[in-house]
Amino acid sequence: MSRIGILCPGAIGHLNPMCNLGIELLRRGHNVLLFGVPEVKEKISQSNLEFCEIGGRDFPLGSIESMYAQLGQLTGLEGLKFAIQFFKKEASMLFRDAPDAIRNAQIDVLLIDQVTSAGGTIADYLNLPFITVCNALPINTEPGVPPYFTHWTYKNVWWAKLRNQLGNVLTNYLTRSIWDVLVQQRKTWHLPPHYKRTDSYSKLAQISQLPQELDFPRQKIAPWFHYAGPLKNPSDIEPVSLNRQHFSFDVLNGKPLIYATLGTLQNQNWKIFHCIAEACLDIDAQLVISLGNAKADVSKADFPGNPIVVAFPPHQQLINRSHLVITHAGSTALSCLSSGVPMVAIPITTDQPGMAARVARVGAGEVVPLTKLNVPKLKMAIKKVLEERTYRDNAAKLCSAIQEAGGVCYAADVIEQVISTQAPVLNKRLQGSDANNS
Repeated sequence: MSRIGILCPGAIGHLNPMCNLGIELLRRGHNVLLFGVPEVKEKISQSNLEFCEIGGRDFPLGSIESMYAQLGQLTGLEGLKFAIQFFKKEASMLFRDAPDAIRNAQIDVLLIDQVTSAGGTIADYLNLPFITVCNALPINTEPGVPPYFTHWTYKNVWWAKLRNQLGNVLTNYLTRSIWDVLVQQRKTWHLPPHYKRTDSYSKLAQISQLPQELDFPRQKIAPWFHYAGPLKNPSDIEPVSLNRQHFSFDVLNGKPLIYATLGTLQNQNWKIFHCIAEACLDIDAQLVISLGNAKADVSKADFPGNPIVVAFPPHQQLINRSHLVITHAGSTALSCLSSGVPMVAIPITTDQPGMAARVARVGAGEVVPLTKLNVPKLKMAIKKVLEERTYRDNAAKLCSAIQEAGGVCYAADVIEQVISTQAPVLNKRLQGSDANNS
């Protein structure tokens, strides 16, 4: 069996899917080791994965939590710029610390989070096969697909494609500091140059958490790109911070359940929670609000009405019982669709606008942009999704598509095929794609 390394050093929000994939590979007899900064060690302690610490000098204990606290207070472009600066710092750390750690661990193949831009270059330097895992929205660009950080919907017309290309130019401009670090390191290591961002992704297999039915139509996708669907634990229990999840289901009163969560990153703005609580005042349903932080002081949550406010509940289990989820449209959107639950999305920053646009396009939810958020608009969206059956029907269709996509089992099959063949694993299930661009 192979020794598999997971490179997801500081993106805490991506740990659950990467750990779930690692656990499945562990179950199949492989050795799996996750490389991460010091804060990651405690968070994955329930996963049984091996852990190798890197980046302690740049990211000492407490620094990631502090960074996410800052990110949680930012919105829109400012939040995106802040995240980019973090990934630049992470890339420099990885180029310094990761090669020796990976070499010493005798890794055979690497699984690299797509936003870990340094990963592909490190794999090339070590002459290791690697697989790209898209834990967030795929950031693969092409003219027909709006940039991941925009709320733009898909339109197959010339002006939309021009708009998208201009947006991609902006993306390249915003991320140029990370790109410069990567280009310089490849020169230092005498590696062939990369000419475009997609050169950093695997030419063996790329695995996405989206089902193909949720993504915008793509015409220039790599033939080894795989829509696996959410990389979930079949038990619906998240391996990260498992011991901190608390909730008594006895408090549910049998009314339709509305679950509100802004995830574990964008949870600092309690004004949004206040707006959610006020919008639900006259709706005949029970509201549960997750503060998304095990250390949050629930006693300070003075929200209108009588919502149940919990610091850090078992996320997926609450979604499974919900009639509607109010979300920032991060990874929670996939969790909702996995259970056939429609949503009202309030995207805040990074790839959340792009995820919300996809949810709206498939008719599984309504979107209220943060810049237009107020109680009347939010109440209208909530009532519409609760009362109109089409939203739940469309969410159910996506649930079926997700089940057919295969999840961690399909992703692990692809990984094992890469290991056994050392060749690109083509996706025979791609529909209506030219599949000619990586």
